[in-house]
Amino acid sequence: MHHLLRKVKNMQRDQVVVVKLGTSVLTGGTDKLDKAHMVELVRQCCELKKQGHQVILVSSGAVAAGREQLLKPCGRTLIDKQMLAAIGQGQLIHIWQSLFALYGVNVGQMLLTRADVDDRERYLNARDTLNALLNYDVVPIINENDAVATSEIKVGDNDNLSALVAILANANKLLLLTDQQGLFTSDPRTDINATLIDEVTHINDELRQLAGGSGTNLGTGGMATKLQAADIARRAGVEVIIAKGADENVILKCMSEQLPGTRFLKLTAPKDGRKKWLLAGPKSSGQILIDAGAVHALQSKGASLLAKGITRAIGEFERGDLINLIDVNQQIIARGLTRFSHLEIDKIKGAHSNQISQLLDYDSGVEVLHRDDMVVL
Repeated sequence: MHHLLRKVKNMQRDQVVVVKLGTSVLTGGTDKLDKAHMVELVRQCCELKKQGHQVILVSSGAVAAGREQLLKPCGRTLIDKQMLAAIGQGQLIHIWQSLFALYGVNVGQMLLTRADVDDRERYLNARDTLNALLNYDVVPIINENDAVATSEIKVGDNDNLSALVAILANANKLLLLTDQQGLFTSDPRTDINATLIDEVTHINDELRQLAGGSGTNLGTGGMATKLQAADIARRAGVEVIIAKGADENVILKCMSEQLPGTRFLKLTAPKDGRKKWLLAGPKSSGQILIDAGAVHALQSKGASLLAKGITRAIGEFERGDLINLIDVNQQIIARGLTRFSHLEIDKIKGAHSNQISQLLDYDSGVEVLHRDDMVVL
């Protein structure tokens, strides 16, 4: 009997959950960190750990914490924000550390930038560190390295960062906690007839229009970035929930049958780790415009991209660079690693595979993007 009970318990456990806390959740809409509410969030995270789950926090709030520390008034330019982040990040991690310590739980800080994900080796390194923390039962607390990140290397907002973290950690769920109940049919702050969307099965332009821009002037993300993040994460096989951080037991409810907020159904994840990395979205160097036949071959047949289906190369890129494949409507169809540079593609576009070695004077295979190096979106 005990054996059976243990088996049932094991079936429910071992979920890796990424909890993303926006500035609006941590400050309760004020310009100071709401420590009483932070205690409540920590209690729920520790309760999840007791149930056997692994928890990762992606925490905003460094700038808000810095503003609170620095008694002088301070502007809102990028350099001011970076300075405030430098002051506030230590303070923020200190608060998390002392709150988790109440429950006898250790935390570990990881500050990431886009560059840590773009480079395959650094991505694997970050993944190993994250897994090591989880193996030792430590709660990783992750933020963007705001004090040094420039716009080129910024992920830009913690919604998208949390999606990358969910992919790095091979997470089961990503909870995006915000000051709204979830995704609504229109803006609930201005429209009384707005209704909550319980479940999203696919993300389209109509849904993106509903999401609009950033809601508060404290944070950098709005519903639009949450939708982007949800789209990235669900493609990698992560279930995403957008819910209100101030609701009672919101983190625990996300693990129950009665889900709060809006749930995004996950898609079937690629098995291959490299493909997951491609989904985690290193920035692409350029684009290749492909014709309708090639679009069909990639989407329906899982084929590699051949020169014949290429209309033209856009931007500059070398062999081995990550590029997006787009159709005539500028929609991204797939992304992957190219085996030819933009100059070579200009020479071979539209050509039959058996002509390539003559056109280039050397033989470098016929697939421009091999299906093993590509994810179809």
